[in-house]
Amino acid sequence: MNSSRAMVIAVLVLLAHLEVSEGMSLRSLGVELHCRCIQTESKPIGRHIERVELIPPNSHCEETEIIATLKKTGQEVCLNPDASWVKRVIQKILSSRRR
Repeated sequence: MNSSRAMVIAVLVLLAHLEVSEGMSLRSLGVELHCRCIQTESKPIGRHIERVELIPPNSHCEETEIIATLKKTGQEVCLNPDASWVKRVIQKILSSRRR
């Protein structure tokens, strides 16, 4: 009885290790396994933004994520996609790409 219990525990530990290893390797390849934005910024910070990354909904996150990188610090800030100033920034970016 104890040997079968030990075998089950060993298999579970092995499976858990494989799951963690696979997740780590996917993350190192730049594959996100969940939404990156937990909180979003609504107040205008437009003049402090160096770069904006728009991540459409996908299998790991149902929400559109807008991540801005700040000029001075390089910090990444998640922006609220419903804020009117964020919508204007995205429109400006999209219209400049069309030219």
